[in-house]
Amino acid sequence: MPDTEPTKPNKQGYGADPLHHYGWLTPLFWHGMTPGVFWAMVLRNRCRLSVRGALTCLTITGVGLFHLVGKLATDLLYGRRLRLAKPSQPPLFVLGHWRSGTTLLHELLIRDPRHVYPTTFECFAPYHFLLSERYITPLIGWLLPKKRPMDNVATGWDRPQEDEFALCSLGLPTPYRSWAFPQNGPVCGEWLTLDNVSPDDRRRWGESLRRFVGTLSLKRPGRVILKSPPHTARIKTILEHFPDARFVHISRDPMKLFPSTVRLWKSLSDVQSLQGYRAEYDWIEEEVFSNLTRMYEAYDRDRSLIPEGRLVEMSYEDLVADPKASLRAVYEQLDLGSFDNAEAGVDAYLAEEKDYKTNRFEMPAEVRERIAERWGAYAERWGYEG
Repeated sequence: MPDTEPTKPNKQGYGADPLHHYGWLTPLFWHGMTPGVFWAMVLRNRCRLSVRGALTCLTITGVGLFHLVGKLATDLLYGRRLRLAKPSQPPLFVLGHWRSGTTLLHELLIRDPRHVYPTTFECFAPYHFLLSERYITPLIGWLLPKKRPMDNVATGWDRPQEDEFALCSLGLPTPYRSWAFPQNGPVCGEWLTLDNVSPDDRRRWGESLRRFVGTLSLKRPGRVILKSPPHTARIKTILEHFPDARFVHISRDPMKLFPSTVRLWKSLSDVQSLQGYRAEYDWIEEEVFSNLTRMYEAYDRDRSLIPEGRLVEMSYEDLVADPKASLRAVYEQLDLGSFDNAEAGVDAYLAEEKDYKTNRFEMPAEVRERIAERWGAYAERWGYEG
């Protein structure tokens, strides 16, 4: 790290470990969009594409046409059942800032055979996975890399995925669209909290999520477990559509949270970009700082809307120190049934991941000072001062 630029991240976003880059044929998040939704996004960014990005647009359009055909077929075969589909049990939302341990917590919760979760394919193809998932995923498994770009978590079409990507595929704006045209800076910031979108857009967002959850329940009965960091700032809207929902929130040391999130946004801005790779994106650090502040202003404002007994708050450090004790507490406090039914699956997952290595980070003192200043309220709120 040059002494002349101590606050700038390196190519890994403060990471000492290299990023995992995707190949030319790896599907992007935008491959889940229909052509109309995708090209509207491209036009709003004035078609500022790299050569590779322009070629990728052609594949996204072709796959998008398949989505339209699949949607038509699904509507014809399941139309009324989809309109009436409801989850058999209140869904459980995993909340927390990016890189706070939401993925680990989600992975542990879905080891319960009574629980349901959206797969990567279902988030890429929310319109038609009821018809296509069984037949398509065996044919396209080779397209995905073995690991996510920012860490050592395995990928796969059958692996659990953030439902934010399903909403993105369904045409809803999301801050994640910033990764498509990262040279243009962040976009759709109002969709993080939904505070400044129109009532119609908020209703559309909630109805889209409700239909997606209903479709998952139609395919597999059980309690749906959802994980999407932006939901941390959307409690009010979620409760309007899922009044009986359960929530579990996880926090993490901000000195680990910040460099890991910068690395996440940097890596996804590279691999999901339609504009080619860049060593740095000047907007990412400020976006990371700002997002956490806005997220927790909304969380602390709306947390009281959650009825008693439907929210558990925990720390990443406690979860890692004793995963089973932490999960037992979640089950007991949220009345999820006996943890005994989940224990064998949790043990198997922990055995598989016992050699998992977290990323290493290198941050200059000036960056640590900025984290302490900008995220001091978060550190105090969750007990990370000192």
